[in-house]
Amino acid sequence: MDWPYPRVAAHRGAGRLAPENTLAALRAGAALGCTMFEFDVKLSRDAVPVLMHDETVERTTDGHGRVAELAFDQLARLDAGGWHSARYAGEPVPALAAVARWLMRNAAMADIEIKPCPGREAATGEVVALEARRLWVGGAVRPLLSSFSAVALERACAVAPEFPRLQLFESLPPDWAARCTALGCIAVGVWHAALSEQAITQAHHCGLRVLAYTVDDPARADELFGWGLDTLVTDAVDRIAP
Repeated sequence: MDWPYPRVAAHRGAGRLAPENTLAALRAGAALGCTMFEFDVKLSRDAVPVLMHDETVERTTDGHGRVAELAFDQLARLDAGGWHSARYAGEPVPALAAVARWLMRNAAMADIEIKPCPGREAATGEVVALEARRLWVGGAVRPLLSSFSAVALERACAVAPEFPRLQLFESLPPDWAARCTALGCIAVGVWHAALSEQAITQAHHCGLRVLAYTVDDPARADELFGWGLDTLVTDAVDRIAP
């Protein structure tokens, strides 16, 4: 199993140390030694992949409305940092293209969570995969394409099969391994509280790597690594060393 990714990835950039899903968050994580970043990508109304977790922009910007109903030029004018602290006021909502450029220039890796707005699962999977193919030309390590949406991953596989995929679960259904295999995934991602040593062993026997999210307790991180966990995603980048 090819797994070039480090044991620790920063959640939404640098978690809570900087405004999530922004370039400022990536810079903050890099300053602490992080070399891999997990972040969420949705499509704007005009199908530009942007970093955003929620379906609406209210929680993390000074704007209002649904991401799917706002054009990229509208999203780009929003303040995505002021909600966090005055230090980051004016931080913009970044396009995936800008983030990819930063990652490539800083030799950093990515776990791109395809997080489609309702009804846009296939379109988001396709656009994000094709954009990743365009942006990571010549990159040493391709980004992981992860999602809770099987439809999004299926479409990503159809248009860019060479990119590694990871199926996300909040809890493991009985047929989780078969689902991952059907999508050609190289890994499974699971909420850490739903993981056991047996599940990690089973995944490895099925030829799958295991990623756990979101692990903020160093003692829990040690336990998971003791069970054979491959990578964890954390907000505690200042307490769980990359």
